[in-house]
Amino acid sequence: MNALAMYPLQRRVEKCGFDVDRFGYRSMRSGLEDNAARLSRFIDAIEADVVHLVAHSLGGLVTMRALQLRPDSRVQRIVLLGSPVAGSLSGRRLKNFRVGRLLLGKSDRIWETPADANFPDGVTVGVIAGSLPIGLGRLVGRLQQPHDGVVTVTEAKVRNATDHVVLPVTHTALIFSTGVAQQVCHFLRNARFVHRTST
Repeated sequence: MNALAMYPLQRRVEKCGFDVDRFGYRSMRSGLEDNAARLSRFIDAIEADVVHLVAHSLGGLVTMRALQLRPDSRVQRIVLLGSPVAGSLSGRRLKNFRVGRLLLGKSDRIWETPADANFPDGVTVGVIAGSLPIGLGRLVGRLQQPHDGVVTVTEAKVRNATDHVVLPVTHTALIFSTGVAQQVCHFLRNARFVHRTST
């Protein structure tokens, strides 16, 4: 995941008053442990008393592992966007194709089994999942509804998350959607999402 992909979300979160740094990682050339170690060093270099993390897709698993390797007491809130915490059926199916194995690279095993979704004490976790079923995951077979085209809502759930919201966006749109950015900002400020009730 090139850090540039997070630029639209960065700009929207900055408009909410947050200082934002982006982190990119090599999902094809490096595995989970290497990327998590790099993220740990990245977090350690941030000059701030309070740190919040927002991660998309596989980045959520890298984030969880980074905090397991090196907990940082400054990290207070985390928002995961469509992260396949419970594994990914579309990722497992993609491995059956040569091009899929090339795309997954050294991160291929991450998609197979549920992640160790343990966060350090004091960290508040929010999960945003998408429910607009358009994406590459559908090319390799049907997915359980609801899903964002790649990751199902069930796969994105974190057992001990503080809050969880499902929005009508695709997996890719999770980092481009204005509505998602608004929910991210609200969670970073209030440790909860906005839940609209029908009238």
